[in-house]
Amino acid sequence: MYVTIKELAEYLHLSPDFVFQQIKAGNIRAVHDGDQYLVNKDQFTSTKDKIEKEILLWREEQLQEIPTDIDVKDED
Repeated sequence: MYVTIKELAEYLHLSPDFVFQQIKAGNIRAVHDGDQYLVNKDQFTSTKDKIEKEILLWREEQLQEIPTDIDVKDED
């Protein structure tokens, strides 16, 4: 299924400008129909899953508390 840049950006939770830059850089394959770029949405299924997993890991990492009593040896 082909989608527009805006639809792909919403699907991947990215900005449309970033998606457009990636198309121009050649990192995302797209077809230009004369008016707009169209991208095959199916090629991003695994990418979306990977991005969502990384976001979850980052959020979990941010929620972890730093221990108040860190026993660190000074090597100097």
